Amino acid sequence: MQTLPFHPRGFRSCAKNVGIRDESLDFTVIASDVPASAAAMFTQNRFCGAAIPVGREHVANGRLQAFVINSKNANVATGEQGIRNIREVVRLVGEELGIAPEDILPSSTGVIGWQLPMEKLRASIRGFSAEMQPGCLHVSARAIMTTDTRPKMRARKIGNAVLVGIAKGVGMIEPNMATMLSYFMTDARIEPDQLQACLKEAVDLSFNMLSVDTDTSTSDTVAIMANGLAGDVNMIEFRQALCKMAVELTKDLASDGEGATKLIEVTVDEASSFGQAKRIAKSIVNSPLVKTAVFGADPNWGRIAMAIGKCSEQEEIDPEKVTIAFGDIVVYRGEPVEHVSLDQLKSYLHHSEIEIHVSLGLGHEQATVWGCDLTYEYVRINGEYTS
Repeated sequence: MQTLPFHPRGFRSCAKNVGIRDESLDFTVIASDVPASAAAMFTQNRFCGAAIPVGREHVANGRLQAFVINSKNANVATGEQGIRNIREVVRLVGEELGIAPEDILPSSTGVIGWQLPMEKLRASIRGFSAEMQPGCLHVSARAIMTTDTRPKMRARKIGNAVLVGIAKGVGMIEPNMATMLSYFMTDARIEPDQLQACLKEAVDLSFNMLSVDTDTSTSDTVAIMANGLAGDVNMIEFRQALCKMAVELTKDLASDGEGATKLIEVTVDEASSFGQAKRIAKSIVNSPLVKTAVFGADPNWGRIAMAIGKCSEQEEIDPEKVTIAFGDIVVYRGEPVEHVSLDQLKSYLHHSEIEIHVSLGLGHEQATVWGCDLTYEYVRINGEYTS
């Protein structure tokens, strides 16, 4: 099993199977030995899961001491009973850890419309505190998985401190002010307002630039705890490390998109604004025609032109100023580039990572987004999701 090279001080975790759906890991708790500064961002989907309002409430004061996460069941569209259930889970975990329930952030991910199996959860939570161990965050990364094929995790040292991040999510993915499920733990000492600013910056440059299938999940959560046991850190270095790790986790998620065989990276530059660059890049990476062309290694670059032109700001787009390239292969520069070898382009599209570069010739802003191809396997996975 893949492990992490180092871990932050004062964090313990356990992961186990409680039998929510199958015999794989489906429940984890990550706790700090001391109260920690905290920040979080959540889905903007109005049909959000029961854990979302509870999580917003608990992190509002900028302090947490634990995350509790279950997979295989999203606890979404479950009414007041769903809220009562997640509050009970938080209360039971708090009693086991000897901490206030209000210092615990809950998350749930999986199938929508099912109540949590509370009898199984009650039995499994009882006595779990004896199983909490340091250095086991890699196991928690597995316990939060649903249709992921592999865990996603990163670790960095910043001075005397350590920052660890884990993430999951490979379907129902186009985050809006959050990510699928992602958790960061650090022993650096950082005030809550600084932590929130760092997290928002990282999310806006990474997870919010990701799309697998254009669908914003009902359960998206990204959260961070900083327990301060390693003391102060250089904040510039911390921000850079958090952003870099978030981008790396984003690319991991995109490359493991449901049924994916290829990672797609789209950069749009020479835009009049960052927002314009992001919208056009997302239009390209979200296009089913672009995604299927990449899957089939079909050198039909006209689909990129289509995706650029259909954006809401197309009145600013001047086709004579636009350049389109795949990797180093320029196919359009105001007009089709002569002597482009479609065989060479087709060969490039067989790579596992595809870079699409568009220059608009309108300004100096740019944005990079990540996604994946659309395959037969994506249809199979989602056609059989609850069966």
